Amino acid sequence: MTDSEPRVRRAGPGRGPHGAPTAIALSPILSARYRSRDLERIRAAAPGVRIVMVSVEGLADGPLDDVEVMLRGWLSLEAFDRLLARAPRLTWVHSATSGVERALTPAARERDLVVTNARGVFSRPIAEYVLMMILAVSRRLPQLLELQRERTWQPLEGAELRDVTVGIVGLGSIGRAVAALASSFGCRVVAVRRHAERESAARAVDDEAPAVAELRLDRVGGPETLPELLAESDFIVLAAPLTAETEDMINADSLAKVKPGAWLINVARGRLIDERALLRALSDGDLGGAVLDTFRDEPLPSMSSFYDLPNVIVTPHTAWSSGRVLDRSVELFCDNLRRFARGEPLLNVVDPDAGY
Repeated sequence: MTDSEPRVRRAGPGRGPHGAPTAIALSPILSARYRSRDLERIRAAAPGVRIVMVSVEGLADGPLDDVEVMLRGWLSLEAFDRLLARAPRLTWVHSATSGVERALTPAARERDLVVTNARGVFSRPIAEYVLMMILAVSRRLPQLLELQRERTWQPLEGAELRDVTVGIVGLGSIGRAVAALASSFGCRVVAVRRHAERESAARAVDDEAPAVAELRLDRVGGPETLPELLAESDFIVLAAPLTAETEDMINADSLAKVKPGAWLINVARGRLIDERALLRALSDGDLGGAVLDTFRDEPLPSMSSFYDLPNVIVTPHTAWSSGRVLDRSVELFCDNLRRFARGEPLLNVVDPDAGY
């Protein structure tokens, strides 16, 4: 810059106009292409920005050397690390998912990148999915559909939700949204969270899940109370992040503690569960059944035993899906883009040590 050129005041860290980033990399999010209105909103939030589209394989349609921000959707670990090597100015990565294990690679942590996530974007549809499954199992819908297929007229007794205990493992935005809906239906709700006494200070602008203090919970405990939750819950809802501490938390030992006839509902991550132990518990143990929306290997192979069990409901990682989530995802990212340009704290910043 020469003495005759005007100096542009930058509030934020970006090298573009008024602290905005010079360039942003976008990889596909939520199994959908970016719509023209999504790109217009991103450009409006960061005037003058250059957008680089990145494929699932990590192929970019333009140079990456001046990219400072990335909206990371579907991208393999290897492709992400290759992109990091080609984007020396990248400082902030926004994950389009709530889970960030694919963004917190060793290379990303070595770069000390700021990582934010989509906490709050998916809470409502996932909570509605969980309540749908609790109602379906309580009112014996799978058996009623089977009787219909057999052309058999046989009334079945169901359970009222006032007589149901829902145990929630993880009280982030999804766990709180589940708790709010379950309690509104009259369920008794107990929960386990990493810190029983702590409330999250950072909440997404579109996170409609109430604070823990606002929920009608019967009990909230720390990780040491998980056995108690397993023993008293009719439905065990996994809504915890995947970390070193939570991987395989549902294993042979924990499954041996479940209330006879209880159902397990996983809307979090497949690696929270030892799947071999779960299959044994479903076939030979006291577990009543399982609703599984996520697995260690996805897509779930067609030869998987989970497809064959009559007490398992398998869905293709679709609990999050609704017509509103893409709008909320882009809105959260644009809100953070404006905060980035103004030098304000970003929403949903991830603690790399905690993993969420």
